Amino acid sequence: MSTTLKLPELFGSMVFNEETMKERLSSASYKAWKKCVTEGTSLDISTANEIAEAMKQWAVEKGATHFTHWFQPMTGVTAEKHDSFISPAGGGKIIMEFSGKELVRGEPDASSFPSGGLRATFEARGYTAWDPTSFAFIKEGSLCIPTIFCSYSGHALDKKTPLLRSMDEVSRQAIRILRLFGDTETKRVTAQVGPEQEYFLIDKELYNKREDLRMTGRTLFGAKPPRGQELEDHYFGAIKPRVAAYMKELDETLWSLGVLSKTKHNEVAPSQHEMAPIFSDANTACDHNQLAMEVMKKVADKHGLVCLLHEKPFAGVNGSGKHDNWSLGTDTGKNLFKPGSTPSQNAQFLLFLAAFVKGVDEYQDFLRATVAFAGNDHRLGAQEAPPAVLSIFLGDELNGVVQSIIQGTEFKEAGKRNLQIGVDVLPAIPQDNTDRNRTSPMAFTGNKFEFRMLGSSQSISGPNIALNTMMAEELKQFADQLEGSSDFQADLHALIKKVFTEHQRIIFNGNGYDDAWIAEAEKRGLCNLTSTADALPMYTAKKNVDLFVNHGIYTEAEIRARAEIHVENYSTVIAIEANTMVDMIRHDILPAVSAYATDLCERADSKSALGVSSKYETVTAKSVAELTDTLLDACDKLEADVAATPADAKEAMAYSHDVILADMTAARAAADKLETITAKEYWPFPVYSDLLFSV
Repeated sequence: MSTTLKLPELFGSMVFNEETMKERLSSASYKAWKKCVTEGTSLDISTANEIAEAMKQWAVEKGATHFTHWFQPMTGVTAEKHDSFISPAGGGKIIMEFSGKELVRGEPDASSFPSGGLRATFEARGYTAWDPTSFAFIKEGSLCIPTIFCSYSGHALDKKTPLLRSMDEVSRQAIRILRLFGDTETKRVTAQVGPEQEYFLIDKELYNKREDLRMTGRTLFGAKPPRGQELEDHYFGAIKPRVAAYMKELDETLWSLGVLSKTKHNEVAPSQHEMAPIFSDANTACDHNQLAMEVMKKVADKHGLVCLLHEKPFAGVNGSGKHDNWSLGTDTGKNLFKPGSTPSQNAQFLLFLAAFVKGVDEYQDFLRATVAFAGNDHRLGAQEAPPAVLSIFLGDELNGVVQSIIQGTEFKEAGKRNLQIGVDVLPAIPQDNTDRNRTSPMAFTGNKFEFRMLGSSQSISGPNIALNTMMAEELKQFADQLEGSSDFQADLHALIKKVFTEHQRIIFNGNGYDDAWIAEAEKRGLCNLTSTADALPMYTAKKNVDLFVNHGIYTEAEIRARAEIHVENYSTVIAIEANTMVDMIRHDILPAVSAYATDLCERADSKSALGVSSKYETVTAKSVAELTDTLLDACDKLEADVAATPADAKEAMAYSHDVILADMTAARAAADKLETITAKEYWPFPVYSDLLFSV
């Protein structure tokens, strides 16, 4: 039987999902769990014990021997500590045990995870607590239980806790708005997310020969190959057999783990590919994306490949991003960003749209900061990804609706009728009838917004926490204003018109790659935070701190801790790259080109002795010698400047951006020129043409 025919059976087979819980739990315990998930009630210990026992029995039947609390510390990747199910039973025997207490709480050593000052290194206690809204799953013989992670003092030390808080808050505020429109059925509004994941695949044997790839995830050296992506033949092209085999196993592994892997294709650059899942709630989407990135790497290894998730592993060809498709949906099955067919539905849609437009405009600096890190600096604004300026693309038709509201004019495309919100003459709003804009950082695509600035390697939690909280704040302001209205229709119309008028600067439908847009954005007063060093200080701007503190997403200490972690991470990454570059120059490149120059000189002498022309050897040897001196000087300067990095984290970030990166650029320029004139047999590691066309 083919995999396709077995897919319904395969999907979720390694997940302790709702269907499995229905089968294995008593009716009372299943209902208690369901109420816990939908209403936030707590589970008593007897119910937790029954769930734990059922979980353990199911896991053991699937071959699991261990369990782990699977959590997402502020490293941006997942963490896990594994314990076996075994307990001594006397007489040298064991039994397999797993209690409700072990299910709901764990205590991993937390001393070495980044905390941004929330806790001292000697304070080792950290606690994990089961997230019952995320299903447990089996991975490599261990039952993985998704959990939150907090300190002994109660501070959130992870990315899941604030995400869950933000999801609750945007639901709470959205329901207030829905009640104003007569919706009495909706009990919960859920942030829905679909993250597209781009990645590179290269040959493992070649990867192992490059220290830069092994240490930093990207090539620190590399001259442009004779052929890159100029022919545009890789994009959506036929998938090569080796890659197809990888993708097949990747899909099957993800499907067994309940990940809704839907789309696979070749991307623009050679050896670049994409996987896109079906939408799910933001919490599940974040869990699944972390799981997907881990599985991508492990499956690649089995195929003699390496999966690169760095945003720019190869200079000169496209880098990899992660498009975060975000929307809001009700538990009654409605998408709140889908234009409706009645005046009331369209008025509701326009109010939610206005909230989003206002939020992006007011918190553009923070949204930019959520995607700011060293890897993404190489990609944003590089004619392959959105510019660093935040703007919203609505499309011509929807923008026409917005402009008619602002100007109080007739909406001609809809039949020359006055567009009055909430009354019968409001025309239907067509959806998704405008071409996509791949240059836009935030594009409306019919019933969702596509946040296109995320980097390939990053956790999607941070950007989605920001989107959820930003939206919650705007909806709260709207509800506060409209709930006391004596003329709802008139006040609704006035509010939407006011919001679109005051925040229309953030709407831009044109070419984001055009230099004229950057100049125009500056005139509009939009932020242009071109680097991580520019963007991260916005993290702790007062209005941004107030946003998250007022909605209970972070305490002030928690948000400042996260800012500190991001700042330190930036300088650390740059330092690792710089030190790797120095190491490769001194131990690989300089000895290799010196040997080549020596060989050229010896050959030139031999030819001269015979009266034979040695122009190639002489000219090339001189060029190699000059570039070698240039590279040596650049290396010396880079090494000295790294040693002089300030101790203060914020000063180090600015210094790393202004000084260290400039040094690295100069060193690379000399090395890449040397690569182009050095005989291939002398060059110490695989070049771009080998790496990009090896699979």
